[in-house]
Amino acid sequence: MADSKPIGDRVDVNGMQMYYEVSGTGDPLIVLHGAYMNIPSMGEIIPMLAESHQVYALEFQGHGRTTDIDRPITYPNLAGDVAAFMDAVGIETADVFGYSMGAAAGLRLALDYPEKVDQLVAASVAYDFDGWQPAFKDFVPQMSVEMFLEMPFAAEYRELAADPDGFPALVEKLIALEHEPMAWGEAVEVMETPVLVITGDADVATLEHTVSMFRLLGGGGMGDMGQPLPESRLAVMPATSHTAVINQPELLHAFIEPFLQGEAPKGFFE
Repeated sequence: MADSKPIGDRVDVNGMQMYYEVSGTGDPLIVLHGAYMNIPSMGEIIPMLAESHQVYALEFQGHGRTTDIDRPITYPNLAGDVAAFMDAVGIETADVFGYSMGAAAGLRLALDYPEKVDQLVAASVAYDFDGWQPAFKDFVPQMSVEMFLEMPFAAEYRELAADPDGFPALVEKLIALEHEPMAWGEAVEVMETPVLVITGDADVATLEHTVSMFRLLGGGGMGDMGQPLPESRLAVMPATSHTAVINQPELLHAFIEPFLQGEAPKGFFE
């Protein structure tokens, strides 16, 4: 693997100091982490992608080294932050890879700022609250700040945080995010951005919902019938829970890179 040591910097975005790292060379690819995460916790997929792209990995509001501000964390807000970041660093258009919360923010970015997103890779995402697994929907009302203070990433938060004591306030905002309305089906159905949807077969969104999203994006029909395949794609990772998705960088990369390069397997009739 080539040396693509990331370069970290901060930029003012919507009143916060947003931390980001740039690595690799090539067309720009923005990487968006999940809730309670940061750039390091996204793991080896970032340096893998930096082999063939100029990767801009961001840390969201209140996450990692990015400061928090007096504003709720919502998907439109997160998407607006990414759009403002792109303006601040001079990126007109980019491919986007998001995981979990970052995938929903990336989807919202493609819906609200379609001119900024060339292609979107959305791993572990839903477009409607009804798409979450019943077990997760039952869990949301039970979420509490105290519950998350006992989790390992609570201690890890202090190692990077701009405000080491800011974790409880962040948890409050992320719990509130789970209660935000999410019903984007009509917008997804008319979006023109090509999307690679990635899910674990035991992910937080149901398989039925993920397939429904793929169909809204124009996928799910039969190939080999003389028509080109849709630009959007679907990948299912076997024996994979929600938190295990990001821990399989080789498999993720094998899905992501051909999609971003516009490559597809050849059939008998091509």
